Amino acid sequence: MSLHASSHLNIVQLPHNYNYAKPALKLTVPAAPPPPPSLAVKNAQQNPEHAAALFPPANQSVAAIVFGDGSPSRLYPLTKRRSEGAIPIAGNYRLIDAVVSNCINSNISKIYALTQFNSTSLNSHLSRAYSGASLGKEGFVEVIAACQTPEAMGWFKGPADAIRRSLSVLEEYPVLEFLILPGHHLYKMNYQKLVEAHRNNSADITIAVHGSRRYDNPGFGIFTVNSKNQVTGFLREPGMNPESAQHSATFTDIPTQYNIYPGMGIYVINRDVMINLVTEHFPTANDLTGEIMPGAISLGMKIHAYKFEGYWEDMTSIEAFYHANMESTKNASTAAHKSVRNLESINTRSLTNAETSNIHKNDLLVKNVCADSSFYDRDNPLYTLPRHLPPTLITDAVIVDSVVGDGCVLSRCKIKGTVVGMRTRVGEGATIEDSIIMGSDTYPGLTQIMVSATFLLGLGKVQSLKKLLSTRMQGLAKMF
Repeated sequence: MSLHASSHLNIVQLPHNYNYAKPALKLTVPAAPPPPPSLAVKNAQQNPEHAAALFPPANQSVAAIVFGDGSPSRLYPLTKRRSEGAIPIAGNYRLIDAVVSNCINSNISKIYALTQFNSTSLNSHLSRAYSGASLGKEGFVEVIAACQTPEAMGWFKGPADAIRRSLSVLEEYPVLEFLILPGHHLYKMNYQKLVEAHRNNSADITIAVHGSRRYDNPGFGIFTVNSKNQVTGFLREPGMNPESAQHSATFTDIPTQYNIYPGMGIYVINRDVMINLVTEHFPTANDLTGEIMPGAISLGMKIHAYKFEGYWEDMTSIEAFYHANMESTKNASTAAHKSVRNLESINTRSLTNAETSNIHKNDLLVKNVCADSSFYDRDNPLYTLPRHLPPTLITDAVIVDSVVGDGCVLSRCKIKGTVVGMRTRVGEGATIEDSIIMGSDTYPGLTQIMVSATFLLGLGKVQSLKKLLSTRMQGLAKMF
């Protein structure tokens, strides 16, 4: 039968967009199924206030890059045998635990830790403490240690160089943004709010800045910010001219210091933007804060600031480390009393109706208590390596306003305002006040403690110590 004689044939349109001749039948062609929802955001510019809701959750779309190394000289001799991120704090924890815990509590479970200097202790701690616990099905904490390759025989020359040389690992998951974090800071932040602000602004880069901290000695530069929270310039130190070729004319219009904020070293950067910055725009740059960020501003990228008002300590000195530990000894009742006084002082001011409606007594009280007692927050716990040590044994001792780690033996001593690290022994008659005893990684015998020229983890009889910092297994570090 020729095609011209097919008067009894119909042409039925099928969902695959091609014509196929079939005998005349009563056919029901099902409608094509709707396409799967796209993860890409197509209308963020039209509706920026709803942009964050269109993205997948943070545990699928954000990866954190944590730098475990700081400057080894700032906290020496605490960094003699370990990097800054591995320094013990508040009895049971390491500094890097605060940052990793922030990630876990913020539902960011893909965490890369880039390490290099004195990294043995830090690498061991990370691999043992975060081997899948509380990280979900696809969560991880992966250590990327500095190594030599045929393409690059040297070590990491800086954060930007470390990212560039680790891209083969960092690009493994198709995340949308990278959250870049220093691993030796002590603070509590909900990174999801930071990421949401980044997405709502449709920004290329979002820089966390401290809204109330002085910037006399900034470790991560000073950023100028306009009324729309857009970053317009970068200064390495106070008094320097802003480093921005494109926006330099706007700096003369800044009326007050409230448009200038110190950086925290925390950045949210779009995946493609970060890759292009370190490989194409600035392929030889080593410093993320001092080279990449000013360069991104000069390129005219959309960079926003995220103001953080809470407690934050970047451990710029032994003194800063000492005071951060002392914060952990403050009890909740003291913080509550302080917050009530602050609230009463606020109520004595003249406030508008809008300002008054934004003040909630309970919220302010809880905020201040949590800021001063950041290690005791049920909703945002601090994670670390479980060491399965016995409970601390206290025999006829007087302990006031102190934090005592696990596995200690305290006998007939007086301890006040002190952080006592794990496995510490304090003997009869000893008095310790306003000090930090780091503890030990092992349990030497009592005989070894008594005959040792430098007490490794124990304090002998009738020793009186005040404002002392004892390094882990190193004896005395510094007197204040």
